[in-house]
Amino acid sequence: MLAPKKTKYRKHFKGRIHGKATRGSQITFGDYALKALDPERVTSRQIEAARRVIARKLKRTGRVWIKIFPALPVSKKPIEVRMGKGKGNPEYWAAVVRPGLIMFEIAGVSESLAREACLSAGAKLPVRVAFVVRGEMQ
Repeated sequence: MLAPKKTKYRKHFKGRIHGKATRGSQITFGDYALKALDPERVTSRQIEAARRVIARKLKRTGRVWIKIFPALPVSKKPIEVRMGKGKGNPEYWAAVVRPGLIMFEIAGVSESLAREACLSAGAKLPVRVAFVVRGEMQ
């Protein structure tokens, strides 16, 4: 699973996801892409599950780019622990996804196969997704 090798701080604030994606909202590498339509945090496990679905659907043909990286540590307190006594330990890593962000890109396969792979991968993610083709209105 994806996780950063090293971070400046162990724990982060929760934060809020405001606005639309400006960077990372255009297809840069592939011909087809999976675009997020909702603001959400996507965990490294969800990214890996989506990647596996895409790889399985494409049957090892074509090329896949993962455009999101889980760099946000999400902490959690143990169950049945009273309030207070500080922040919990980091449990998993998540990527902050804004509406309009391209999450996965695919090249080297037919559009129908890419569409099927992207929509199957979208079922593994906590956001509504759209299939996007390079050159069409995004």
